Amino acid sequence: MKQFLEYIPLLLFFSVWAMDERVISILGVSVAVGGIFNAATFLLIASICVYGGLFLFAGKLDKFQWITFVGVIFACTLTIVFQSVTFLKWKAPVVNWIFATVFLASRSFSNKPAIEHMMGHAVNAPKDIWYKLNNIWVIYFIVLGAINLAVAYSLSEASWLQFKVFGNLIITFLFIIGQMPLLAKYIEEPETNKDIEKEST
Repeated sequence: MKQFLEYIPLLLFFSVWAMDERVISILGVSVAVGGIFNAATFLLIASICVYGGLFLFAGKLDKFQWITFVGVIFACTLTIVFQSVTFLKWKAPVVNWIFATVFLASRSFSNKPAIEHMMGHAVNAPKDIWYKLNNIWVIYFIVLGAINLAVAYSLSEASWLQFKVFGNLIITFLFIIGQMPLLAKYIEEPETNKDIEKEST
C-alpha cells in the first residue's frame, strides 16, 4: 500500500504532462495543465501531500523516502524556477547513485548491510548472502542511474518520461523477481502457517 501511494505523484506527473496545454478550473481556481513544467508543479505538490501524509500517519519516513522526497523537491523547484528540464533529467540518476552510496556505506557504519535492514524481518539469510545481495543492489543502483541519464539525453521527451514513470518500475520489478531464487529457501513462513502445520502433524 505504501509503495502504491509513493507512486501516485509520478502517475499524476505523467498524466498532467500528457494533456494539451491549457487552463482548467479546479474548485473555482484556474490551474494550468499540460507540458513538462506544469507537470513538475503537480509532481511537487503531490509529493508533499503523499510524503507528508505518510510522515503524519507513521510518525517517520525511512532514509530512502527522505532521499526521494528531497530529490523531488530540489529537482521540481529548480525546474519550475529556471524553466529547465535539466534538473528533472538529473533527479533519477542522482537519487539512484545516492541509494548506491548508502548501500555501500552501510557495511562500514552498521553491523547489518542496508538490504538486511530492509528485508531481514522476513528473510532469515546468513551474513554472506546479505553482503552478496547488498553488493548486487549497489551495482543495480549505479547501473539504473546511468540508464536513466542515457535515456534522458538520448531519447525524445515522450520516451524519456515513459521510461521514467513505467520503465523504472518494470526494471525494478524484474530485478527483485530475479533475486527470489537466491532468497527463497531463507524466507520465513508466517507464524500462522507454522502453527497449522504443527497441528496437522
